Amino acid sequence: MADSSQTTTRPYLIRAIYEWCTDNGYTPYIVVTVNGAVRVPTEFVKNGEIVLNVSFDATSGLQLGNAFIEFKGRFGGVARDIFVPVECVSAIYARENGQGMAFPVGDLAAAQAGSIGLAAAVVPDEPPPPNRPKPTLTRVK
Repeated sequence: MADSSQTTTRPYLIRAIYEWCTDNGYTPYIVVTVNGAVRVPTEFVKNGEIVLNVSFDATSGLQLGNAFIEFKGRFGGVARDIFVPVECVSAIYARENGQGMAFPVGDLAAAQAGSIGLAAAVVPDEPPPPNRPKPTLTRVK
């Protein structure tokens, strides 16, 4: 039986997949389910989600904490502060091959009642690198 005082494994798994991506030369992306606690540029939110490049080159001051992910990122050439509670991260994956991990949104869906709808995890709307197939995200349970 799980101890209710235990912390969730989600932040540890996010950091592990992030490290795996960077160690292998991949670009780590996170899929974030947007709600009132998330601070991202709303003009880039689609279907209640935003996909963020969290690579070293795309962020400044990246903190992958147990409770939140925080960094500065550029959107349309403008630096923006990004704040994402860890429970709002629905996936982390490598842009180049789609390998990564998806997380259940569970209680998050109830917390979003009345806001924009949830969608399945998505890949960025940018084309894949030449001679490589477009990555896909597969949820593994």
